[in-house]
Amino acid sequence: CVKCREDQYANEDHTLFLQKVVSILDYRDPLGKALAGIALCFSVLTSVVLFVFFKHRDTPIVKANNQTLSFVLLISLIFCFICSLLYIGHPTTVICILQQTTFAIVFTVAASTTLDKTITVVLAFKVIVPGRMRWLLGAEAPKITVPGRRMRWMPESGAPKYIILICTMIQLILCGIWLGTSPPFVDADVHMVHGHIIIVCNKGSVIAFYCVLGYMGSVALASFTVAFLARNLPDTFNEAKLLTFSMLVFCSVWITFLPVYHSTRGKVMVVVEVFSILASSAGLLMCIFVPKCYVILI
Repeated sequence: CVKCREDQYANEDHTLFLQKVVSILDYRDPLGKALAGIALCFSVLTSVVLFVFFKHRDTPIVKANNQTLSFVLLISLIFCFICSLLYIGHPTTVICILQQTTFAIVFTVAASTTLDKTITVVLAFKVIVPGRMRWLLGAEAPKITVPGRRMRWMPESGAPKYIILICTMIQLILCGIWLGTSPPFVDADVHMVHGHIIIVCNKGSVIAFYCVLGYMGSVALASFTVAFLARNLPDTFNEAKLLTFSMLVFCSVWITFLPVYHSTRGKVMVVVEVFSILASSAGLLMCIFVPKCYVILI
């Protein structure tokens, strides 16, 4: 017997060399077309929602939920949907780097904006301390508290908005360390699937990848925790319940992603990653903005 080359495999009778098939998630693939179409549709839908909010920016429901943060979140969601297109097609070194860095940064902006919106809601209704949140202030905390000047300066000065900047800067530093030590690169796996050459983006430093993913998850978990504790605040124009449910969907998608991602092989791994990006972004869009658009338009 003569050993086959890396790009070849033997037939069942071990009498012929057969060429391995290059396997990638391509735009010509029906699954690639479907995912690309969903990403484009949701990015257009998000743009329409952004236009509706901008056009009706003087209405009470848009003003009451901090229109600036709503615009930032909608723009970041547009980039979240668009960045999923980087995973479809033949990868290059530049595309592999853009995949991970763009994904990490835009999702951190979206999660930190949601955290910012939640904290803003809590500060806006600081006059009333819900019974479920009293344990945060101690057992002797009164039901009704009047915020002093030390608490009032925070929403007035726009201090919560620095949360987005700080969270994004930390993620940028983590990405910089990742790219400076062991950046992603194009890799060809000839042994993963029999008869196929799998072209994938190797993460480079796996530790750096999970640090970036873990940091994004910690920001999302913090947003969910604050929103969950504030869900019983006064309900008029209050989006704490919407934020709680949206972050529950977001966290559920990415918690499910980890075991599914590690149990798949080949281009199915890329499909799982793209689906998680689209599902989590769609969860934020639908849970936070669709009810408001219904009120504004209908």
